[in-house]
Amino acid sequence: MTSVTRSHLADGREIIYFDAAPGRTADVPDTRDLPQRDLGPEGSGEVRYDALSGEWVAVAAHRQTRTHLPPAHECPICPSTPERATEIPAEDYEVVAFENRFPSLGPVVGDIPSSPGWGTLAPASGRCEVVTFTPEHSGSFAELPWERARTVVEAWSHRTRELSALSGVRQVFPFENRGADIGVTLHHPHGQIYAYPYVTPRAEAMARTAVEYRSGRSDGETLLEGVVRRERGDGSRMVLEGEHFSAYVPFAARWPLELHLAPHRHVPDFAALTGAEKDELTTLYLDLLGRIDGLYDTPTPYIAAWHQAPLLRGYREAMGFHLQLTSPRRAADKLKYLAGSEAAMGAFINDVTPESVAARLRDSVSPYRSTDPAAPVAPLLVPSASPEGARS
Repeated sequence: MTSVTRSHLADGREIIYFDAAPGRTADVPDTRDLPQRDLGPEGSGEVRYDALSGEWVAVAAHRQTRTHLPPAHECPICPSTPERATEIPAEDYEVVAFENRFPSLGPVVGDIPSSPGWGTLAPASGRCEVVTFTPEHSGSFAELPWERARTVVEAWSHRTRELSALSGVRQVFPFENRGADIGVTLHHPHGQIYAYPYVTPRAEAMARTAVEYRSGRSDGETLLEGVVRRERGDGSRMVLEGEHFSAYVPFAARWPLELHLAPHRHVPDFAALTGAEKDELTTLYLDLLGRIDGLYDTPTPYIAAWHQAPLLRGYREAMGFHLQLTSPRRAADKLKYLAGSEAAMGAFINDVTPESVAARLRDSVSPYRSTDPAAPVAPLLVPSASPEGARS
């Protein structure tokens, strides 16, 4: 059982400690002299409606002053010390989630206009949280011990459940940006969670496609279940298989390095996973991150995007929870940039075949799996490529 300790920072933001053992982290007061947040509409940024695309755009000009790549001794998410108070008052911790001091959305919560048109704007309602994976300033998620990574998974589940219940929230999105090439502003290992007041364009497109697929089947199979079934049957893009999850490079991968990790049954979000599924998810995710870092001599930048079903009836039943892990790194010394076709048209052109990427990841040696006695023994199979395998 994960122990949860709640508190508030000096300006009123919520902070939540997650520990594998009960009572490890005490409720430590924030001693900083911070002005109280404005919880009204004037204290938030705004969202503006793009009438041409039918999409919402957040405008958060106040984020221009946020902390940017500070030296280690000025890191705002390292533990506090008697000499320096940080965003995390405790002098030690395991995993922490807290409201972002410079949020793109929130702190106001509530609905945005339901029938927008040209010129429609509203307060950027919702919530943005930071999830800090470890008190250690250096390192990465892939280097976490299994038990700590499992606590992070539990934190993602907890925050998904609570953020989904906030007024006006339509989608909850946990993610991690890793590496300067991705645009991180803090080197300390951490991720974020956005609770949007609208369904994002990518989730909307996937959800609509999933609803259409499911409505045309009599067996109740969801689109993601069908994709996973076909990828496992083909085999040529598979990287790892477990009892509950499979990892593969998707058939139509957009990025030079793209991996999906998906459950074998329909699950809408982190909160719907069983304990056994969370255990295996932790094991496979650490293994995959280790394989990615094993591809080159230097760490590979990536975005780990945890897709969860929007909080709308019909979408929950059709769209499946899964990880989409992408990197712009197309060679040891080359990055893919989103230029004309991708940035302007959303039409991706990949420089490598998904099958070759999957083969490299199968051959990559993950430093994980091995040395952590807390990790459960998962029934992992690294399949061999078999283009002539079963298809359906």
